[in-house]
Amino acid sequence: MKILIIKLGALGDAIISTSIIKQIIDHHSLEELHLLTTPAFSELFSHFEKVKVVAFERKGLLSVFKAVKWIRGQRFDQIYDLQSNDRTAFLCSLSGVPYRAGNHPRFPYHKHPEKPYVGECHSFDRLNQIIESANIQPAKPSPYLPVPEVARTEVNDWLIKHNLSKGSFIIIHAGSSPLHIKKRWPYFAELATNLSALYDIVWVGSKDDRELNRKLSSCVGIDATDVFSIYGLVELGKYARFAVTNDSAPMHILSCSHIPVFGLFGPTYARRTHALGQLDNIITADDKAMALDDNEFRPSNISNISIDKVLNKLGEKGLL
Repeated sequence: MKILIIKLGALGDAIISTSIIKQIIDHHSLEELHLLTTPAFSELFSHFEKVKVVAFERKGLLSVFKAVKWIRGQRFDQIYDLQSNDRTAFLCSLSGVPYRAGNHPRFPYHKHPEKPYVGECHSFDRLNQIIESANIQPAKPSPYLPVPEVARTEVNDWLIKHNLSKGSFIIIHAGSSPLHIKKRWPYFAELATNLSALYDIVWVGSKDDRELNRKLSSCVGIDATDVFSIYGLVELGKYARFAVTNDSAPMHILSCSHIPVFGLFGPTYARRTHALGQLDNIITADDKAMALDDNEFRPSNISNISIDKVLNKLGEKGLL
């Protein structure tokens, strides 16, 4: 049998899906497996065993027709559509594949959760519902991202260069996408100063965070902006005592390191978007931000989270 898994992005969502994808791979361990994604995420999945990664551009009609042609030519027996947006539903509808599992209880999916998804649960839980509908055991809420040897070597060399040992430092991501400035907590400099007596500070982020991290590291810590790949950041996290981040892609990446990742949330619904395995490490300004019912959630100003609240949370976890 030939199996196709579809997962396009975005980065945080792709990382959340990794344990689901691993569960599908394990379930079909004797089958031929392919994963369809976009060029931006082909490297992310490239080190998964037993699966061939294929990438098509996400935008444009030509890329859609190329993807449809490729899928039909492969003559797959089953599709697991973990994206289930309009584009991938269209791909599935023209695929000619007789068995299609997806998010929506309607065409083109044969296997799906019973009720429509209206954002009432974490996206990971919904992905689990998809594979359960196809008689696959649910995955555990622990992201899976195997790190290649080259990334392990690069991180080890970097740690030696900066005289950092396991557990002696913490990772902070103070930035966010330029499109989501309201996700940025404004007190990271003060927090880092408080913590620097106990830990070395490593500031991480992408090129969008370069100027912010330059200012922060001029006060305390090491500026590691754009130093590490996704795999490198996962490996670095394995040596850190813990991490503190905004609601951002590095929050999800560092959850793959299986260390405590304290995510600061204001305008976004933490219960639905937190990093896998990190529910107990969420920090919000008020209790309504953690409402069990999506209808009760109210966005808040992330600056209302005090430094004392963050320090108290770290103290409760025995990290101070």
